[in-house]
Amino acid sequence: MALKCGIVGLPNVGKSTLFNALTSAKALAANYPFATKDPNVGIITVPDSRLDELAKLVNPQKILPTTIEILDIAGLIKGASQGEGLGNQFLANIREVDAIIHVVRCFENGNVVHVDGEVDPVRDKETIDTELMLKDLETIEKRLERLKRQAKSGNKEDIKQVEVAEQIKAHLESFQPARTLSLDEAGQELMADMFLLTAKPILYVCNVDEEAVNDGNEHTERFKAAVADEPAEVILISAGIEADIAELETMEERMEFLEEMGLEEPGVNRLIRASYKLLNLITYFTAGEKEVRAWTIQKGWKAPQAAGVIHTDFEKGFIRAEVIKYDDYIGLGSEQAVKEAGKMAVEGKEYVVTDGDVMNFRFNV
Repeated sequence: MALKCGIVGLPNVGKSTLFNALTSAKALAANYPFATKDPNVGIITVPDSRLDELAKLVNPQKILPTTIEILDIAGLIKGASQGEGLGNQFLANIREVDAIIHVVRCFENGNVVHVDGEVDPVRDKETIDTELMLKDLETIEKRLERLKRQAKSGNKEDIKQVEVAEQIKAHLESFQPARTLSLDEAGQELMADMFLLTAKPILYVCNVDEEAVNDGNEHTERFKAAVADEPAEVILISAGIEADIAELETMEERMEFLEEMGLEEPGVNRLIRASYKLLNLITYFTAGEKEVRAWTIQKGWKAPQAAGVIHTDFEKGFIRAEVIKYDDYIGLGSEQAVKEAGKMAVEGKEYVVTDGDVMNFRFNV
């Protein structure tokens, strides 16, 4: 599934450093604005201990984790919605992603220039929000003109769409992102059709120094309070620590470094899992001698759709799915043991796949 998260924020907040740690892609990380002009793109592996546990039991030839795509989008500045700082290009990059990872700077360091002269993550967030909302208002005003012309015919559906569009416009004008507006199904469809930037789901990443990576600091507390009413998760990461971890070659070195820092796992692991959740994705598994593999699907998909990510023929000729719950597989130790215990379910076309299902599809083409 070609779903993307875009990393956004002001210049010099640590976006590219974080991207490098996520992908080991070595994007340019420099101490001046617009070091990134074109978006860097990376495919990152989603850490999932369940895959490793299944592999221990099956002993496959290959282990294939699931992945998501991450874009490192250049830093936005005030006036981006009017084209300042290559703003039009950057906003177009944001429009292409399915979800936003918004990085805010929550550390003090006189050697790293801040575009506004001082560290204030709440102000920085508002700067980005303003530019995205101004662009969304431009989008919705153009759509409203067209909708109002259509509504002159008296068609009730067209009139309703004008009302919804006016509601979205008023919400944006009150400095509220589109994602926080509650709409009925028809309203949600109209908003989705407009591809509004502030309608995209968002994850906030507070980039902190080493001392604040576990408990935060004054900046992170202020920021959390500022976004408390938003439907968004906030996580703390030290991009500097993550960069150091990424430079270590062996797992033993990384685990030793984490222990010294008082961390259980790299922060990028939490970020990747949070991004995966943000995209409304879940994982199911296939397990055989050739490979144990994780597959990405949208939450709520039914068995034939899930089969289709393996091959379109699996969906077209779907007959049934043999489903084992992950806990049953691990607890009983093998597919055969699960069958003997009567724990394998045979499901039809209406079965909604749940996260962690171990599946085998029967199909006919």
